[in-house]
Amino acid sequence: MHFGNLKMAVTKSSFSSIPVIDISPLVESGSSPPKGQEDPKVQRVISEIDQACRNVGFFYVQGHGVPLDTMNQVRKLGHEFFSLSSDEKYKIKMSPASAWRGYQTVGENVTKGLSDLHEAIDFFQDYGGDFPAFLRGHPLHGLNPWPETPASFRPVFKDYISVMQDLGKRIMQAISLALTGARDSFEGSRAGNPFWVLRVISYPVVEKKIAEVGCGEHTDYGLLTLVNQEDDIRALQVKNQAGEWIWADPIPGTFVVNIGDMLKIWSNGIYMPTVHRVLNDSSKCRVSVPYFYEPNFDALVEPLDSLKLDPDRKGLRIWTGNCSEISSNQPLVSLAERSFLLPE
Repeated sequence: MHFGNLKMAVTKSSFSSIPVIDISPLVESGSSPPKGQEDPKVQRVISEIDQACRNVGFFYVQGHGVPLDTMNQVRKLGHEFFSLSSDEKYKIKMSPASAWRGYQTVGENVTKGLSDLHEAIDFFQDYGGDFPAFLRGHPLHGLNPWPETPASFRPVFKDYISVMQDLGKRIMQAISLALTGARDSFEGSRAGNPFWVLRVISYPVVEKKIAEVGCGEHTDYGLLTLVNQEDDIRALQVKNQAGEWIWADPIPGTFVVNIGDMLKIWSNGIYMPTVHRVLNDSSKCRVSVPYFYEPNFDALVEPLDSLKLDPDRKGLRIWTGNCSEISSNQPLVSLAERSFLLPE
């Protein structure tokens, strides 16, 4: 079963809301469910994810298996870290020496040339020791610097990252089934060892509403983003085809999921990422914890072979809106080397 059809590519509706999908049938089907995908409940989930990716580019997931206490705990630890003194936070300051991992103060992250009003910690998959690219001095190869305070920060977040990697893989398996009929199209050399990114972001209190102050409008460069946001502060907005901004209001116990530029390429334009932004006008500090499920660091990203076929013509056709191929690490290297304003 799959839903790939190039005739439906690049068509998005002017949606007015973001769908909520109960993915519990995927979670309950186990880690290797060849029979599970024939279950009508699993088929429903696959179809709903497919339609959300085609028509909106965003969706909420519930029934994902991540305990609510865990989701709350990581945000709480984020609040505790960002309440520390600058000296304490600067112990894990982002720099070339830290392989572009670590803490950024307010305004250092840049979106489309404009400084974002938030502070953050960035963690990437660790690459060190005898890893070939590490030995060559690649800018993103190194180990994450972890804060000493709060004391539980490192173990809790390492467990959380593992849980989120499993969840991201499960959603990507559903997307694979929707596009190709096979559940492993994004495993192996494509995203079998995802170069994940996790950001812990704090948006400070503002005294008056300032449009686009939190994070400017953009699409995510990667594969799949899962956002753990505050339950009581709305800030995330998604742009529909009519140019209207739709609120992604918090729904407790859910993740907001969106697709990125890499999936646009692998799907040959069947799925298109959606522009979004963060408006920060709250009287309370807001912490958001997005987890980015990315391709392998050295993956070659080009349309999947089965999606290059034009059903109405002979031969192959690459959708002209996509790059034919890129290396998956190029956008992240660019972000690290040019999009962070770092003090001399």
